[in-house]
Amino acid sequence: MCRNIKTLHNFAPPATDEEIRASSLQFVRKLSGFTKPSKANEEAFNRAVHDVTHAAEHLLHSLVTNAPPRHRETEALKARARSAKRFAVVEHNHA
Repeated sequence: MCRNIKTLHNFAPPATDEEIRASSLQFVRKLSGFTKPSKANEEAFNRAVHDVTHAAEHLLHSLVTNAPPRHRETEALKARARSAKRFAVVEHNHA
């Protein structure tokens, strides 16, 4: 579940409201263990997503850095390369 949470700080263009909410939703899903809460837990779940989104927005707007902004395309290429290396199929020769 949580592998969908991505770093959102210091990108050009900045993270969108939807990206922040999507990360918050994934975080609450991981904490609660619910992909979709029951009716009994729906209000608490939705409140948590709202609160985490608010906290994440506040955090991202408060952070400062001297590093140049990262570019989404470059970071996506790096992530794909890491994934390809991590999940590469290793062939064994049985001679």
